[in-house]
Amino acid sequence: MKKKERDIIFAAFFLALFVLWTAAVCFIDVKPIGPLGSSVGFSNFNGFIHSLTGVHMRLYTLTDILSIVPLGFAGGFGILGLIQWIKRGKISKVDSSILVLGIFYAAIIVTFIFFEFFPVNYRPVLIEGILEPSYPSSTTLLVMCVISSAAMQLDSRIKNVFFRRSINFLLYAFTAFMVFSRLFSGVHWISDIIGGVLLSFGLLFLYRFFCRHFS
Repeated sequence: MKKKERDIIFAAFFLALFVLWTAAVCFIDVKPIGPLGSSVGFSNFNGFIHSLTGVHMRLYTLTDILSIVPLGFAGGFGILGLIQWIKRGKISKVDSSILVLGIFYAAIIVTFIFFEFFPVNYRPVLIEGILEPSYPSSTTLLVMCVISSAAMQLDSRIKNVFFRRSINFLLYAFTAFMVFSRLFSGVHWISDIIGGVLLSFGLLFLYRFFCRHFS
């Protein structure tokens, strides 16, 4: 089986899992255990994990601040694409992987907006007195998608093997830290984190498929 075929199969698999997981969160064991009587799916499971983690607002604030890192990568690749466009004269001459990356970023933004307007779950805590949508974890989605796609971009641009592997290790370690910290901060239900991880994997495999398709 070719790598492209594997990518599209994995993309479909994880996106289907995300849809099924989202449906399950909407209908299974839904009880009003959240702030202001907000209902949450998998209430026993979510409530149990939340009771173990507690709430750590300093960790929440730290992960919010560190979210500037993936935003910086996104901005950097956006600038790279703009420079290529200006130098080469046509947007069609920009590296195909950069163009696909731009569409990938747009898909992430559309996903954020969709779940803001159609919330599935609300946070287990009030943020500055406000009950905010929390599904899927937007920080998980942002970090996993942007940092992992950045690692894919850097793989093809960094020739030194040791340096490339070192950068990849740091990027993936940062991603793991952010995802687990978001869970242990207590500002998300674990179902939010799982949803964010499933959706991120689906979008990343789809991104890699199109990068290989147009390369």
